[in-house]
Amino acid sequence: MKLVMFDMDGTLIDTQALISEHMATTFAQAGLTPPTPTDVRRIIGLSLPEAMLALGAADAEQAAQMSESYRAHYRASLVRAEGREGLFPGAREALDLLRDRAGTLLGIATGKGLNGVHRLTELHGIARHFVTLQTPDNNPSKPHPGMMLRAMEETGADRQRTVIIGDTVFDMEMGKAAGTKTIGVSWGYHDVRDLRKAGADVLVEDYADLPAAIDDLLET
Repeated sequence: MKLVMFDMDGTLIDTQALISEHMATTFAQAGLTPPTPTDVRRIIGLSLPEAMLALGAADAEQAAQMSESYRAHYRASLVRAEGREGLFPGAREALDLLRDRAGTLLGIATGKGLNGVHRLTELHGIARHFVTLQTPDNNPSKPHPGMMLRAMEETGADRQRTVIIGDTVFDMEMGKAAGTKTIGVSWGYHDVRDLRKAGADVLVEDYADLPAAIDDLLET
């Protein structure tokens, strides 16, 4: 059995503009210098408290308060966010193909909260594609390997037959720490050179190339 785990933001779904806007608003309201979009790109993939600390929150207490503020801004914006949380081109086709393969299970490992995962997978009609959902609600933040380890425990998958597909160094580091395979994607939020340095086994430039890359990694 193969277990194919996907990151969400920057890998399946393009949410960078929304995340950057709400981070800027959250930091401004806290009396802190708003991060630039480039700064925000670097922390996408972390849990919200970890991201707030990395961007300049003073301590864990402030990071927690700012995380709640960010969530409130994001929720309030959803009524006008239609079309701004789209799947990347080719994602749906690749997910459909992989879901229908015998002996292949799909899962999600993301810094997004579980409520957001449920909302977006339902929005895009892909909720039933995934058999395991791993989030910071019940795991440490990436790059800790907890999400991957829990997913393998839930599904009974072997680490040599498990892969994480992501766009950040946190995804690559998480997979390596868990002893799984790693695939970096070029369309996300971290530079492919950084993904390579972080240990990506393979880099892909198009969703059409993903199924073959998975086969090559997990058949060896």
